[in-house]
Amino acid sequence: MNKLVSLCFILVFLSAWNNSIAQKKNFVDVAGIDQSIKPGDNFFRFVNGRWYDTVKIAGDQSGVGSYSFLNIPQKKLLQNILDSVSKTRNVLGSIEQKVGDFYASGMDTSTLNRRGYQPIRQILMRIDAINDVPALLKFVAAELKAGNRSIIGFGISPDDKNSGINIAHVYQAGTNLPERGYYFKTDSSTIQIQEAYKKYISTLFQLTGSNLAAANKNAAIAYGIEKQIALSHKTNIELRDVKANYHKMAVAAINKTQPNIGWAILLANLGAKTDSIDVGQPAYYEKLNALLKSISLNQWKIYLKAGTLANYAETLDKPFVDASFEFGKMLSGQDVQKSRRQIMTESVDNYLGQALGQLYVKRYFNEDSKKRVLALVNNLQKSFENRINQLDWMSDSTKLKAKEKLYAITKKIGYPDKWRNYDKVQINKAHYFENVLSLNQNDYQVELAKLNKPVDRTEWHTTPSTVTAYYNPALNEIVFPAGILQYPYFDFSADDAINYGGIGMVIGHEMTHAFDDQGAQYDKDGNVKNWWTKDDYKKFKEKTTQLASLYGSFTVLDTVHIKGALTLGENTADNGGVAIAYDAFKMTPQGKDSVKIDGFTPDQRFFLSIARIWRVKTRDAFLRTYVNTNPHSPAMWRVNGPLMNFAPFYKAFNPQPGDKNYKPEDKRVKIW
Repeated sequence: MNKLVSLCFILVFLSAWNNSIAQKKNFVDVAGIDQSIKPGDNFFRFVNGRWYDTVKIAGDQSGVGSYSFLNIPQKKLLQNILDSVSKTRNVLGSIEQKVGDFYASGMDTSTLNRRGYQPIRQILMRIDAINDVPALLKFVAAELKAGNRSIIGFGISPDDKNSGINIAHVYQAGTNLPERGYYFKTDSSTIQIQEAYKKYISTLFQLTGSNLAAANKNAAIAYGIEKQIALSHKTNIELRDVKANYHKMAVAAINKTQPNIGWAILLANLGAKTDSIDVGQPAYYEKLNALLKSISLNQWKIYLKAGTLANYAETLDKPFVDASFEFGKMLSGQDVQKSRRQIMTESVDNYLGQALGQLYVKRYFNEDSKKRVLALVNNLQKSFENRINQLDWMSDSTKLKAKEKLYAITKKIGYPDKWRNYDKVQINKAHYFENVLSLNQNDYQVELAKLNKPVDRTEWHTTPSTVTAYYNPALNEIVFPAGILQYPYFDFSADDAINYGGIGMVIGHEMTHAFDDQGAQYDKDGNVKNWWTKDDYKKFKEKTTQLASLYGSFTVLDTVHIKGALTLGENTADNGGVAIAYDAFKMTPQGKDSVKIDGFTPDQRFFLSIARIWRVKTRDAFLRTYVNTNPHSPAMWRVNGPLMNFAPFYKAFNPQPGDKNYKPEDKRVKIW
């Protein structure tokens, strides 16, 4: 058999195999497609409309569907593990023992309720004993090391200008509402949140013995300090400016200009031996230095008590947990409190995520998926290279740098090669609060040990079971945990159209983050360093400005619009992800074929899969908070936004002038 005949046979076989496996499972919800909606009017609704109009959001949830809400059924798998290991006699010191006993300690609500707020009484007494500003800062440092963060934001991560070394960073802190705008907006929904927050703080004080009048007074004082602090905060949009949020300073110099903070002593109390720090938002610390003198010590103590109560509320007895939920539902719209099993599953995942992740991977992860997804990643890399080569707005010299960065990306799939060690963590089955404290303290020491040390590029910053993916510009890496390697994103038995429209789009999305408005400022090694020609970067900025303007025109609720500047990076990645995944799909046998499955062409199935992976419905309260704080566009516009800009979609579903989401070719925004 000659090579040409052999190749044709293989292609026909693969195409037939793809078609046969696709028919084994209903990867496209054909019955759910709403034929009354034109694809060119609203493709998200065309694919998901019937589901959206009939699905019910559970009372204990703020939404339902794919992506982050796929973590809801995911948590049930983790619950199965925890219910099992918590009832088993495990080897002392094993991850099973630590995970199981921590879960059991939080499930022991009778002990929690009997203890009331006793676990934090000593902390409140220490606040009462503060007699000057240095003592206040000493308390703040001690509590920060135990997970009780207040006026100092502190962390260890790579230096933006030297990504191979971890340095100390400080950032704006001191507030508890989602972002600074919540303290100053005067619309009715924001005012309701402000009042609910003050009521929440008052309730916390009442639960520790204050009468209503005193509690309300304390809440007003604490809120007033937060509002003064918020005046110095940058907005979420301003925080996206990479260079404007990096200010490496000598400790000796800042120690002189901000004597009330006393940086040298503060860093010593934090255990951070360093002669320089990156001050992300200097205006905040200038304001804090002044407020430490202008606000009375007694008022600062009330503020610290309020923050401490709020920080630990969910680890105390039922009245504290209930109070936290009552305030939280103002932001989420959630009607019913989650069960204790749900709360504790999330707690274990949060505090012992890589320990629980090991058990999850052993029980639920298909190792073959790792190889299949790596092949997809490699195909998308080639697709992205082709797109870079074909750009008409970028010079050859910048293209060369872009391709160097593209192929320098580190790929992490499934779970870490090296798991986190929890050997120094002691878990007592009878003391949930103390367990939380111990885990927080261990987290801090693990991070502190990285200071001024080489960056560990094998480290993961999410748990393996989480349905998510991310790009880290400082490490130039893309990460796809085991949790997202499931339907609708990926299915080992699905045809290529489904997988490339699913996990392929996600892979392309994360790759494009290396070249969005923020990622484009980092070089292949993760340093903030220009690798563009001046003219090329100007053209790039013009295109990103167009994209921000387009998304800013999309209405979400009433008069609420997407914040185009806040979501620019994610929208750039969504648009690039669709294009890169599509080109990679067209390299496959099915992508070159025209055989229909369920009445849809391969290209149509690709776009149907894209709409399916963002099948999400949320409560309005959650959506309002989301638009104000989240850098991602709401699910509908993660579908409609990229597709209205993408020519192959027009060929596949034939949108026409006059359709609501139709855009003339010369008005479509094309970056990557």
